[in-house]
Amino acid sequence: MTRELENLTGKTCIVTGGSTGIGHETALGLARLGAGVLVVCRSRERGQASIARIREETGSDSIELMLADLSAQASVRRLARDILAQYPQIHVLVNNAGVYRRRRELSEDGIESTLATNYFGPFLLTNLLLERMLASAPGRIVNLTSDLHRKATLDPEGLAADGRFTGMKAYGRSKLANLLFNLELASRLQGSGIEVNAVHPGTVATEIAQGDGGPAAVLFRLARPFLLDAARGAETPLYLAASEELRGVSGRYFIRCKQVEPSEDATNEALARQLWEVSEKLVRLDDEAPTLTPGGSARRQ
Repeated sequence: MTRELENLTGKTCIVTGGSTGIGHETALGLARLGAGVLVVCRSRERGQASIARIREETGSDSIELMLADLSAQASVRRLARDILAQYPQIHVLVNNAGVYRRRRELSEDGIESTLATNYFGPFLLTNLLLERMLASAPGRIVNLTSDLHRKATLDPEGLAADGRFTGMKAYGRSKLANLLFNLELASRLQGSGIEVNAVHPGTVATEIAQGDGGPAAVLFRLARPFLLDAARGAETPLYLAASEELRGVSGRYFIRCKQVEPSEDATNEALARQLWEVSEKLVRLDDEAPTLTPGGSARRQ
């Protein structure tokens, strides 16, 4: 697939979960377009290996590693402080990091770990970086999600009440939350020069389903020969991050570089607004992030 992408020389891009799979390939693609890329991951060893490969393949020395655990709000806050202290402009944020947990676990903030990593981490990081991104506009925010959101439901007031936990249920719910976040953020940033779009990269042969073992990992291994490789999976995130033809397109959902309609729940504006308001309280945003006014301008309370 060949898509016309912008030259990103002089632009600063952030990719979370960039040590392997789609995240690594997305960071590599952005570097090939000339961008300076911040690769965010949990493991120093794997992160260093990733940026070494990107530097070797692109010849770029503008690839940097930053460590953070997106399931932990304190870690996300440290990451945001470090980025803001070092980078006067931020043009592209790719919220790629994600996990699948077979068993119910709690983050250090007392939130189910799949939701903490896949949704609350990106929600908090994006809000903490928004003021800098608005000052750097035009820009792009890309939120990775999954078509498994279609099987999920979500009650913003009952995020802590899992009911009968299954890994797939928790994963699908987190991906529905990503789409609702995408919808509300795009609404709040309308007219700001920052486009916000979500992507299901396809069924990709990455490590996300393997970490906890169990039936999902077995099925993944059996299906692996029929799945997309990570480079193919990264095509749509790169398209959303750097395609000129998407100027002015925001709040949409894409699969394989084509816009598709998500589930009815994922287009529920009232639900998206309610989730945002509950999330602000659960991550204790207070006055850390700007209040967005119509047109996407930011003001401090």
